[in-house]
Amino acid sequence: MLGPNNADGYIGIEPLELWMDIANSVNRVPIRLNYERWYHIVENHDEMASYYHDVLETIEEPEFVVRGNHGALKAARSLGKRKWLAVVYREMSRNDGFVITAYLLDTRPKGKILWRGQQHP
Repeated sequence: MLGPNNADGYIGIEPLELWMDIANSVNRVPIRLNYERWYHIVENHDEMASYYHDVLETIEEPEFVVRGNHGALKAARSLGKRKWLAVVYREMSRNDGFVITAYLLDTRPKGKILWRGQQHP
């Protein structure tokens, strides 16, 4: 990042569409959660507003990952009795991926299990 006093006048503020945070998937792929995607999530699922860190943790430490639609993956984690967090993301390459959406469910997410955590049989 260039500093505030460089020749081209860049002041060191990154555009909002750049990523906010990165979480590594179970396949060790960095998954970006940027401002635009987080805004989409909370606009469509307002109950998600306080679950930002849970979304990142679910990508990194899900109970299981199931196959999503159109090549997406869905990381899932229980948040207590009858409450599941599902994070849908896509791994574009071994070095890049991004969050598509996230939402809460009252039942365990369905789909073909591709990965299961050792502590979650």
